[in-house]
Amino acid sequence: MAAKTNEGVERGKWGEECAARFLERNGYEIIERNARPLKRDRRLEIDIVAFDEKRDILVFVEVKQHARHSIYERRLRSVDRAKLDRTRRACRAWLAKNGWNAAYRFDVVEIFGEPCAGAPEIDHIERVRLFRGRAEFVDWNS
Repeated sequence: MAAKTNEGVERGKWGEECAARFLERNGYEIIERNARPLKRDRRLEIDIVAFDEKRDILVFVEVKQHARHSIYERRLRSVDRAKLDRTRRACRAWLAKNGWNAAYRFDVVEIFGEPCAGAPEIDHIERVRLFRGRAEFVDWNS
């Protein structure tokens, strides 16, 4: 896997900051950012661990930053099988490490835009199922 460039790292940090501010404005308490629950495996990272105070539930958040939004691309397009596997393992490790045995869910926040280019477009996808092979949005209200 190729290493991220400094520009890519900075864009990713900006996207995570946008996502954290968005979540806080919408009633989430940020518990941890860039959580690495296992010291022996640095690849296992959770972008944001938050608490949804309105629904009283822990939320693991994956942040994806994209330069622009396209109506031709599907939601969750950059959450691939490898990312799902690492995220699933990271979440399980975080739960075990912190002794959490209450409700939790997995969300994805997609940030569309660039730093210094105006306000980004934000797509918050709640209750993403972590199936083998692909991420999938589930509308629990239907």
